[in-house]
Amino acid sequence: MKLKSPWLIKPNIKVRLVRCTTNATDDLTPEAAAAVLTAHRARLSNLQEVLYASQTHSVLIVLQGMDTSGKDGTISHIFSGVNPQGCDVASFKTPTPLEARHDFLWRCHAQTPACGMIGVFNRSHYEAVLFPRVHKQVSPKDVKRHMDDINDFESMLAENNTLILKFFLHISNAEQKKRLQARLDDPDKHWKFNFSDLTERKLWSEYQKAYEDVLSQTSKKHAPWFVIPSDHKTFRNLAISATIADAIEGLKLKYPKPTVDVSKIKL
Repeated sequence: MKLKSPWLIKPNIKVRLVRCTTNATDDLTPEAAAAVLTAHRARLSNLQEVLYASQTHSVLIVLQGMDTSGKDGTISHIFSGVNPQGCDVASFKTPTPLEARHDFLWRCHAQTPACGMIGVFNRSHYEAVLFPRVHKQVSPKDVKRHMDDINDFESMLAENNTLILKFFLHISNAEQKKRLQARLDDPDKHWKFNFSDLTERKLWSEYQKAYEDVLSQTSKKHAPWFVIPSDHKTFRNLAISATIADAIEGLKLKYPKPTVDVSKIKL
């Protein structure tokens, strides 16, 4: 499948995030942007129905980004119109004792979408090559081995008719500070704040380097990365929803043939 997007990371490209804008906008008014997003959701809903009916392919959406980049907001804004029966969301944080006793992909493979389903990973198998690397809990050799494992894992999924779309929600350091401050200023958002957010923020440069390596080494034709400018939430939502809808439409799915001759049925 050929995907066209200004945010697509082509295979074998060395990514430098400082050269990727976080601040893209469009010329739409808030009302016009809302109307476009509504149209994208309706389109995605129709495509999801055919996906569910055909039972020939699955779709895996991977969302990654720094704290406050908007992974939760992306899910709620884009997938609110999709039939809940056809969409599952999984989040991967600190492994449980049981998960830690298996290989790092075990818990993720168990959550991959079945044919007919859309699966969304709100954080994903890439956590194994981000947090542990930044905190020097694994060696560079292990990081390289894990990324090779991820490439093999995603290749296997693609060979089994899973459409994989991976989005890095790219925000600036200044925007993250603004969003963290907003959580502190709004009592209704205090539950979102964690002191670990400040600890991780101090490691901004280390995370940027880790993400650059991930984007450079694991963006493949069958499992592409998109670096989405995410300082503006409306632009983020429109860019991601359009990319997903275009990609699913590119599968050229069709409803299955009926198993009965409905022309002979009278009620």
